Amino acid sequence: MNGIDKMQHNGPAGRIDWVDYAKGFCIVFVVMMHSTLGVETAVGQDGWLHAVVDFARPFRMPDFFMISGLFLAHVIGRDWRTYLDRKVAHFAYFYLLWMTIQFAFKAPGIAAESGAVEVARLYLLSLIDPFGTLWFIYLLPIFFVTVKLLRRVPVAIVWLVAAALEIAHIDTGWMVPDEFAARFVYFYTGYVLAGHIFKVARGVQDNPLKGVAILALWAIANGAMIWNGYSQLPFVSLALGLIGAAAVIRLAALMSLFDAFKPLRYCGRNSIVIYLAFFLPMAMTRTALLKSGLIADVGTISAIVTVVGVIGSLAIFWAARAAGATFLFERPDMFRLVPDKKRPLPRPAMQPAE
Repeated sequence: MNGIDKMQHNGPAGRIDWVDYAKGFCIVFVVMMHSTLGVETAVGQDGWLHAVVDFARPFRMPDFFMISGLFLAHVIGRDWRTYLDRKVAHFAYFYLLWMTIQFAFKAPGIAAESGAVEVARLYLLSLIDPFGTLWFIYLLPIFFVTVKLLRRVPVAIVWLVAAALEIAHIDTGWMVPDEFAARFVYFYTGYVLAGHIFKVARGVQDNPLKGVAILALWAIANGAMIWNGYSQLPFVSLALGLIGAAAVIRLAALMSLFDAFKPLRYCGRNSIVIYLAFFLPMAMTRTALLKSGLIADVGTISAIVTVVGVIGSLAIFWAARAAGATFLFERPDMFRLVPDKKRPLPRPAMQPAE
């Protein structure tokens, strides 16, 4: 992990800027995907933003999971109680909280259509099958525990099995096994190749022109595979996911070199905040625009919904901080297995739910 230790920490509180840029890039594309597909489903036609969503499909979530595994080597050696507190209880708290919040908004419609029993059934089902947009933070604790349990298994064996699961394109109809099979290889790759990934980022910063050339070639190849219908074939999807995640890392390294997109870096620093809260401004904006009829172009509506989804989620975060509703984005002490020794006294500054 020397590559991590030697990497320049030039962001707030020792954060690494290119990591925040990569997370910001991916979270915006996640919001864009949900916004675009939601609008297109509602109107029954695709807009111009659909092509951008398609282009990002091979690398959007693989990069998110790869980045999530990047710093695991620093904490995997902790005792199980501390590890479970930081890597399981942490995400479980936010999943249960925000699943309940999301459900509260959707329950009236479900009840009107299918009755109160169906509302109760779906809520209980959400405890074992992730609800709505929250499957990412449901899956992360499973990945963290799996890697710790497999720590003494040879890396090559674990990686090959993980790759085989992705290549198999498993489709049981249940979110957890399907997404575990499709995504674990990227998380594990981030964990075992962290040092190499940091070297790649540093290499791009040392030679930006070479980095731009590689990105241009990747963009052409990625687009060609998608628009010719090859991107979801076995083996091809794995290759595009790994190469695409590496491309996002290169792009993020270039962005951090010039630091010309600071709002994107801020989104990366607060990526989980956006992920938790974007559903509400996204859904409200989509409904308002479609009912108003003020804008006819589907792509433009999708773009507006995306922007409002990102900014609106951050506005919820800022409002919660101002109102003292820190429990929405900060886990209270009563839900901790071990004390938070890093917490300043007497009152903690609010931090993102990461």
